[in-house]
Amino acid sequence: MNHKRSRFSLRRWHLALALCAALPGAASALDDNELTDLVNQPSIALYKAYAEFKMANYDDARRIWQALAARGVAESWFNLGILAEDGLGEAQDIGEALQRYERGARGGSSKAQYRLGLLYLEGRVVAADRTRAAQWFEAAAAAGDHDAARQLQALASGADADPYLRARADESAGRSAEAVEAYRRLSDAGNLRARTRLAWMLEAGRGVRRDLAQAADLFESAAQGGDAEAQYALSVMLRTGAGRPMDEAAAQRWLMRAAEGGYPEAVVVLRDRMPR
Repeated sequence: MNHKRSRFSLRRWHLALALCAALPGAASALDDNELTDLVNQPSIALYKAYAEFKMANYDDARRIWQALAARGVAESWFNLGILAEDGLGEAQDIGEALQRYERGARGGSSKAQYRLGLLYLEGRVVAADRTRAAQWFEAAAAAGDHDAARQLQALASGADADPYLRARADESAGRSAEAVEAYRRLSDAGNLRARTRLAWMLEAGRGVRRDLAQAADLFESAAQGGDAEAQYALSVMLRTGAGRPMDEAAAQRWLMRAAEGGYPEAVVVLRDRMPR
């Protein structure tokens, strides 16, 4: 009986992947009809917006995230916060970014919760408050964020010896060049989480010249090592042709592996595309 259920589940996964492959292409400008269709499928819209972000189509990414935010999709507020914090497609405004992170965190976005935890820990944008930082890290860790769990352990022990967490602190505090160098050293030493963060820095152009091809190489290396976030990022690159030639079959494989690894966005995309 369990074997039959397993085979049925696998067929559903493959069908879900085929439906994901039918997503609207990310190469053309987003029109109003497509936006309307997308916001009716929030998880697919998030995937599409991330694809637009990867290709530096920040206006289209923002339009999707704003439409989703209006519908209460918490993750959209986190992504809108990134745009405001880094000044991507809009004026850089850390105060506005903070408000967006707070809305996302209160709505349940673990990424926004983790970002707020870092901001309260460093005290650059808001007054330093280790208690509030711990509360946000706790919320993010409860949602499965492993970096937040590491931050909590470090706070509880009073230790400041974790070089990966120090690099995350540098990134959060705007010391992007220092963070890039730290991630690079850790990546060279085999730290997959640092490799994924380095890839993201290269993709976003934080502290380093934007280089999608190098970012893709790093995402692929971390993905092959089992990092679920890197697997998801690589799937989007292969889906859109950003940093890698388009390859639908490979994009689907990596999306499934990210979902199997528990990466929330991948899980939701596949779940929502399953037949009801």
